[in-house]
Amino acid sequence: MFNKLEELRKERNISQQDFAQHLGVTRQTISSLENGRYNPSILLAIKVARYFNKNVEDIFLYGGRQKLPRFKIIMALKNIALRQ
Repeated sequence: MFNKLEELRKERNISQQDFAQHLGVTRQTISSLENGRYNPSILLAIKVARYFNKNVEDIFLYGGRQKLPRFKIIMALKNIALRQ
């Protein structure tokens, strides 16, 4: 599963630790979600979506293998632009 969690969190300048505390999970859980090592429970996915005022499917996308490389390229380009 692919997700936009890291992008959304960074847009709002919130740390993994602060976000984790708000959701009632560990920072490691947030890190694992962002890196695709862990898929959220339905309850956690809903909490995340509500936090960002979005639909679950706007954050967590099924079939991410096809979308992941494009997303990573876009994020890399954004990071490069921010550094300049």
